Amino acid sequence: MAPSPMSSFMTSPPSLGLTPSQLKSYNEKGYLMVPNFLSASEISTLLSETNSMLSNLDLTDHPMTKFTTGDQDSHVSDSYFLTSGDKIRFFFEPAAFSSQNDGNLLRQKERAINKIGHYLHELSPAFKDLTLSPAHAAIARSLGFRDPRVLQSMVICKQPEIGGAVPRHQDSTFLYTDPPSAVGFWIALEDATVGNGCLSFAAGSQKWEPVRKRFVKRTEGEGTEFVDVQGGRFPRGEDGRGGEWPGEGEVDVEGEEYMTEEVKAGTLVLIHGNLLHKSEKNLSGKSRFIYTFHVIEGENEYDERNWLQPPEMGFSRLYDYSGPG
Repeated sequence: MAPSPMSSFMTSPPSLGLTPSQLKSYNEKGYLMVPNFLSASEISTLLSETNSMLSNLDLTDHPMTKFTTGDQDSHVSDSYFLTSGDKIRFFFEPAAFSSQNDGNLLRQKERAINKIGHYLHELSPAFKDLTLSPAHAAIARSLGFRDPRVLQSMVICKQPEIGGAVPRHQDSTFLYTDPPSAVGFWIALEDATVGNGCLSFAAGSQKWEPVRKRFVKRTEGEGTEFVDVQGGRFPRGEDGRGGEWPGEGEVDVEGEEYMTEEVKAGTLVLIHGNLLHKSEKNLSGKSRFIYTFHVIEGENEYDERNWLQPPEMGFSRLYDYSGPG
């Protein structure tokens, strides 16, 4: 059998996971940047795969679903989105359409897509080899995962001039386990700068900002909604409160400040599920392609209300693909 495009990706030599200093930094700030995580050739392979998917996108029967991340009422929630957990689907930038709301694109499809998701880690050989790798398994072990499950993966395009801003949010809002456990693995495929909408972080906010809301399917009717979290609001053991929040007035959140972090292509950024982060609109003439996937603790409860439901085979077990250890 011929090897897949990246069958040797990050497998030789095996990663030993995070160093003590890296782990300390992650625990303090809630995020960690690992430069040069991918080589130039690996980045090229992933960009080629992405551009091929965009070029081959057939719009004949596409519902032209727009991906929105603004206020709670406008978040995307159609069936095309809600059934994308075991498929590769394409979601458009709202600004790529004419103002008449007639469904006509103002630019080529390749420059109109907001993101591609959410099952690249199983259906795309190149992205599968990247995601389900010994290096990522070693990082998960460093972070204390017992049974890490990859539940979604995306290429986010942040298109030139129209790539929308993403407001402050926590990843565990959208991928809730009880108690919270999500960690984002965010990999720059192109340089991310202030001009094209790099990430900004409220460093340390994972220590004091609980997961207050979760994004779920409506119990009545179609679509999605945000509801109050009834279970744990912090990861178990991290804050010494067993997943509970101390309550109003006991944490000083005044003066929330964001640190803007520009990164070079090939950089891995680890993002704690409770960490507040955001990105601004891409006002430049350059795209900001990134690949991201999320891991949750398989031992924690992931219920049927979550918008993203497991495929028939279940969420991908990271340790199953990582060799001995």
